[in-house]
Amino acid sequence: MKKFQIVGIGNAMVDVLARADEDFLGEAGIEKGIMQLIDMDRAVDLYSRIGPAKEISGGSAANTIAGIAHLGGKTAYVGKVKDDQLGAIFAHDLRAQGAVYETRMAPKDAPQETGRCIVLVTPDGERSMNTYLGVTEFLEPSDIDPAMMAEADWIYLEGYRFDGPESHAAFAKAIEACKGAGGRVSLTLSDPFCVSRHKDAFRAMIQSDVDLLFCNRSELMAMYGGDFETALATAASELEILACTDSENGAHILSGGERWHAPAVPTDIVDATGAGDLFAGAFLWALAEGHDLETCGRMGCVAASEVISHIGARPEADLKALFTKHDLI
Repeated sequence: MKKFQIVGIGNAMVDVLARADEDFLGEAGIEKGIMQLIDMDRAVDLYSRIGPAKEISGGSAANTIAGIAHLGGKTAYVGKVKDDQLGAIFAHDLRAQGAVYETRMAPKDAPQETGRCIVLVTPDGERSMNTYLGVTEFLEPSDIDPAMMAEADWIYLEGYRFDGPESHAAFAKAIEACKGAGGRVSLTLSDPFCVSRHKDAFRAMIQSDVDLLFCNRSELMAMYGGDFETALATAASELEILACTDSENGAHILSGGERWHAPAVPTDIVDATGAGDLFAGAFLWALAEGHDLETCGRMGCVAASEVISHIGARPEADLKALFTKHDLI
């Protein structure tokens, strides 16, 4: 038995969440509903203009790993922060969830700071993310511990990480160590604009190394084009498992020529941040625990429903209790 069920690699960020209306987005030049990369000056300017904010540890793959840890999974995370106040907050919060986090910090005199994502939530619950990557952009192969990757049943790779200059090499090192020890690879596409920036690299990795792909409808269409059903079929032909979320339509799970649908769990949407992250976390945990793929998808939808019912991208309710309520465990 390996030490870890899932090890995640991603952008280590602190989320700054604030409410905003459509007018503010327009005035600030923010495109609604997507992730936009910004520099430090833009981050400072936006922070000075938003209203009351809540600062919590975030980052897409880190949210997924926090969800797995919340469920009692054996999990670890790799992502770079600086030895500064936000870096300390990030490390403490993730470890407090029960995840192993050992990535070396950038030194106090590093020119970049710990990354942060200013998440503006409009009244409809949609989130528009403005991301200053900071030191997390510079995760490099030397930050990857092959021994840790070899001790993982699954590694989970965050698509946003493709924006880093050495991220492809870091991912390749992690994949080689994991697969060389009999582990498997999962990838999340993260964002349709991220797919547009790195489409060829994503496709090459999917075809050669990825066993399980997470995406939403928009990301799938950005990757494969055509109509939705054809895109699902094409992706499924390249993968062992495809898990595609589809907002209020739930999720579509395809594997080995079979297909399952997991219905969405109705809830009042307060903040859509983290829905896909927690879907992936619950799905991976369920898969590692031996549940069938339909149950994995249904657990993912329950977890996604919980996280969008409140501000913040990490679970506040007992997910196992919710799974029991829905007759899943």
